[in-house]
Amino acid sequence: MKEKDRRSKNASVTAAKGRGAEARGGRHGPRHLSAKSGAPKDKAGGLPPPKTAPQKSPRPAAQESTPARSIEPRSGEKPAETVPLILETVPTAGYHLIDSGDGEKLELYGPYRIVRPEAQALWPKALPTVWEKADAIFTGDTDEDGMGRWRFPREALGETWPMQLLDTDFLGRFTSFRHVGVFPEQLAHWSWMKDQVASAGRPLKVLNLFGYTGVASLVAAKAGAEVTHVDASKKAIGWARENQAMARAEKLPIRWICDDAMKFIQREERRGSRYDIILTDPPKFGRGPNGEVWQLFDHLAAMLDICREILSPEARGLVLTAYSIRASFYSIHELMRETMRGRGGRVESGELIIREGGLDGKTPGRALSTSLFSRWVPK
Repeated sequence: MKEKDRRSKNASVTAAKGRGAEARGGRHGPRHLSAKSGAPKDKAGGLPPPKTAPQKSPRPAAQESTPARSIEPRSGEKPAETVPLILETVPTAGYHLIDSGDGEKLELYGPYRIVRPEAQALWPKALPTVWEKADAIFTGDTDEDGMGRWRFPREALGETWPMQLLDTDFLGRFTSFRHVGVFPEQLAHWSWMKDQVASAGRPLKVLNLFGYTGVASLVAAKAGAEVTHVDASKKAIGWARENQAMARAEKLPIRWICDDAMKFIQREERRGSRYDIILTDPPKFGRGPNGEVWQLFDHLAAMLDICREILSPEARGLVLTAYSIRASFYSIHELMRETMRGRGGRVESGELIIREGGLDGKTPGRALSTSLFSRWVPK
């Protein structure tokens, strides 16, 4: 629904950031654009059916994703707190924010300079002449869930291109919802997760809910984790598998599951399954594969409550990211503290930001706020 509501109104419940299904310009919207022709494509990049193809069957009637059981108030002391915590993505190999302003941002994704709308860039552009050499410009609806087209002022570009972040290879892709398959502000969480996995001394079990294109899942698995990746969009799962092949990670322990996130974690609770790290990046609104309805303000508390139940006794963290909601980070901060009553540890909450790096990536500039987050850690 993750710049943001990253997720479109037709977004999958678990497709995102995707996060992943292209709404965060709707991160998880229903289609992508062909970079070459502008023809609509599905989220995994496949061509749409010909006009003579039979119509799809009607969408199943909406089902509630709310868990059947009620949420009982937790007892015990609230965790300690750190607020506000600002987690910053600085220029790195493979990505940096070059400049921003006048409602847009100019980013370097691999070899390409890409211009996209950014409502929070309220200031003037600092490097206006640099923008003239952009390789790709999103031209379309400036709403987060609006569809549009890509314009390529220098030369025609392919639909996909190779990317690498945190030593993990994957595919960037021009989509009809302005996104390119990765949300670089999440690097702060992924780096933290990678460190936790690498230092654990044992294989950690990681659950990636609303997993989108699977970059976080690949980062975790390459670090040594056993990963369960859940997304309601078949197209997002298809893209994630493409990324797995791109990363030469077919033998890594990743379960790719296409399912409604709430239904999945309820089953995991009944089974007694436990995870050491849970990443959750829900949309503001979405639908599961069978028409299940997700409303963030209605279902978030129940989702976190179940996530607590499936955390292992030696858990390393529970991470929540929220995009484009009319709320303060304090809202999700207090919810996380209530959810984790009696568990000890600390709740850290604030904002994810991306710092401008100039053309060379070495000239720190203004900070662009991208999303809210709250993270419980055991210490």
